[in-house]
Amino acid sequence: MKITTRKANYQDLLAIHNLVVELAIYEEAEDQVSATIQDYQNDFKDGLFECLVACINDEVVGMMLYYMTYSTWRGRMLYLEDFVVKETHRKKGFGQLLFNDFMKIADEKQVKLVKWQVLDWNTPAVQFYEKNKATIEKNWWNVKIFTDKDLIINNLK
Repeated sequence: MKITTRKANYQDLLAIHNLVVELAIYEEAEDQVSATIQDYQNDFKDGLFECLVACINDEVVGMMLYYMTYSTWRGRMLYLEDFVVKETHRKKGFGQLLFNDFMKIADEKQVKLVKWQVLDWNTPAVQFYEKNKATIEKNWWNVKIFTDKDLIINNLK
């Protein structure tokens, strides 16, 4: 069994999309995933995001999707949008391998800050981040406005 982590390529996008859906199911929010594989393909080609994948042989079993952004307080920032390992492969070190590679990329990009969100009830994730010396802020609230008309209608119900 060959375990590797690497930067994702175009051919990995379907597996990445499937992992995002798996994460949404875990978070009981599958109906909120509206980005299609075509969206992923177009946005990946446009360089809107990058992704790391963890593989066993050639099968993608985990991923971290991230992009550059900017903190007005700190400067260059890397935002981790999603981080998921297939349920069947959790607690086997894949997440730590991906996280270590992500932090290397942060160093290479010379960012001052990496940032992401975690659900307060996701105890395994919170423990993983605490183990990796992350600061978990509990005094900031998420704020968003949906501009996709289908999402707006669903959220008003």
